Amino acid sequence: MKFDVFNGDADGLCALHQLRLAEPATTTLITGVKRDIGLLHRIDAQAGDEILALDIAVEKNAVPLAAALEKGVKVRWFDHHNPGELPVHPNFQATIDTSADTCTSLLVDRHLGGAHRLWAVAAAFGDNLHGAARRAAEPLRLSMAQLDALRELGECLNYNGYGDSLEDLHFHPAELYRALHAYADPFAFIHEAAEFHTLSTGYVLDMAQARAISAEDVRPSGAVYILPDAAWARRVSGVYANDLATAQPQRAHALLTRSPKGYYVVSVRAPLVNKTGADELCRKFETGGGRKAAAGINILPEARIPEFVAEFFRAYPGQ
Repeated sequence: MKFDVFNGDADGLCALHQLRLAEPATTTLITGVKRDIGLLHRIDAQAGDEILALDIAVEKNAVPLAAALEKGVKVRWFDHHNPGELPVHPNFQATIDTSADTCTSLLVDRHLGGAHRLWAVAAAFGDNLHGAARRAAEPLRLSMAQLDALRELGECLNYNGYGDSLEDLHFHPAELYRALHAYADPFAFIHEAAEFHTLSTGYVLDMAQARAISAEDVRPSGAVYILPDAAWARRVSGVYANDLATAQPQRAHALLTRSPKGYYVVSVRAPLVNKTGADELCRKFETGGGRKAAAGINILPEARIPEFVAEFFRAYPGQ
């Protein structure tokens, strides 16, 4: 059997889409909400099986990965998160780059020699890597309208990945991937797919509610927002953090969204003018992790909010 294991956000979706356009295969899809990254735990792979893992951290899957490799499972891995210690095994092939200006879809694009670059550009926009997206698009000679369309596509695909559970999402990421994979041309997906219309409409409505909420604590170096226990807030938490980062590139941002389970889910964006420190900040908390430019905490008890805010402004003190 072949398993495609991927993050449910824009980067994971577009990375897999590029690879399967280039390397068609019948596979079992394993994915979930954006923060559900311990996905190898769901697989009971056996000798001779193959796993393709995209945009999920090796570190969060180390135990089932080691077990799969010892069984004789072949594993290919593309990712841009901190991997921890990588296994050394003949069945393991990894393409990992934690640079702040790359994402998994751009790594796949490099691997494929730009064969399906439009999708990598959309993914980079979705990951709030606007500069990297535009640089990747330069050889394609796209119009501003085309670049804007790919940016909207990436943001909408990313928006669909956020939620406390699959019930918060407009589409299960596997369902969205299947809809996406029917289109080699992203512009055709934008113009024809009902799924894109649903996401685009939902994005506008949810973002309007988010923008009506004032910052809990705002300083020249950073701002902290607290969003309510509502499906729209959970859906928009990541993309709104990206939106804030773009609007105030000199400022760090943190969004704390209340979960139905009573704790808070945190999204952190480093200043775009200095895309570092988000991962180190979040890893100070038990369920934290991510990238230098963008990271998060899956479970932050309400009692620890003051501690987090203090650590946030310690990490981003300004001048």
